Amino acid sequence: MKYKLFGRSGLRVSELALGTMTFGEEWGWGSSKEESKKIFDFYAEQGGNFIDTANRYTEGTSEKFVGEFISSDRDHFVVATKYTLFTRMNDPNFSGNHRKNMVRSLEESLKRLNTDYIDLYWVHAWDYTTPVDEILRGLDDLIRQGKILYIGISDTPAWIVSHANTLAELKGWTQFAGLQIKYSLLDRTAELELLPMARKFKIAVTPWSVIGGGILTGKYSKESRPDDGRSTVITTIKERDLNIAETVKQVADEVGCTPSQVALNWVRKQKGVIIPIIGARKLEQLKDNLFCLNYDLSNEQIERLNQVSAIELTFPHSFLNNPNIKNLIYGGTENQIEDLNNF
Repeated sequence: MKYKLFGRSGLRVSELALGTMTFGEEWGWGSSKEESKKIFDFYAEQGGNFIDTANRYTEGTSEKFVGEFISSDRDHFVVATKYTLFTRMNDPNFSGNHRKNMVRSLEESLKRLNTDYIDLYWVHAWDYTTPVDEILRGLDDLIRQGKILYIGISDTPAWIVSHANTLAELKGWTQFAGLQIKYSLLDRTAELELLPMARKFKIAVTPWSVIGGGILTGKYSKESRPDDGRSTVITTIKERDLNIAETVKQVADEVGCTPSQVALNWVRKQKGVIIPIIGARKLEQLKDNLFCLNYDLSNEQIERLNQVSAIELTFPHSFLNNPNIKNLIYGGTENQIEDLNNF
């Protein structure tokens, strides 16, 4: 396992993060404590130090398991958890991004994790009600108190993240160092706004659902659709998905690896600081994901995957990429401008 600097920081994290939403059986499809410990131990033995959890995962069991597993060497691990999602139904202040829910959620996470501090604290999802300055100042106060060290933001529009980090820089508050998004060969819409924004602000990206809810493993076909588990909740399989999965399988056969490893390596090859989150219900699944580090993809294979998974551009991207518009903008000199593709 190699390590990457986490965005615009000096924090060193392993190149694959361990997602622990599967730790616990409360949701009907997770792992037992014994299996979760095997998964955690193997990840750590391979050099992994970046653990991703959340206060809502398996109703808090995930954090409890993680807290127990890291207890023998707490400071070695980079522990990331999240707040935003509800922890009590029908009570308006037990969810959201506001300071009251932020502080209460953090204190409860610290207890479940049995630790004095969180390495990385994520805003789990944008709630469209809390002012961005309230969130930033609240998180900055928690950093000054030593309860959290770094902050990240998940599942939020690009314009909000860029506004937040610009405001934080102006005010002297801590900026978001990480961005968590849904991103895979099945869903590349993050390439339109979120990924370019992250590169511009030097934000590390931790994609989730990298193997598309299991679709990119190649286990589904037109005749075989998911009938249980998480896949039925997250996605409906389309013809396009199956075509992409078939190309992934073809590349995997060429490389001599599994389709999951191809899907992971395609994401790892994208521009910027990309740290995929890998999760598993069984140790064998984790091993399969981790061993993607043993393989690589050729430029030709990446291009084939790019083509089969290409997305339709929306405005203003479709407008600005029109050859006639480009000619108007650059006056025929587009290919002579060396730094053009760096933005």
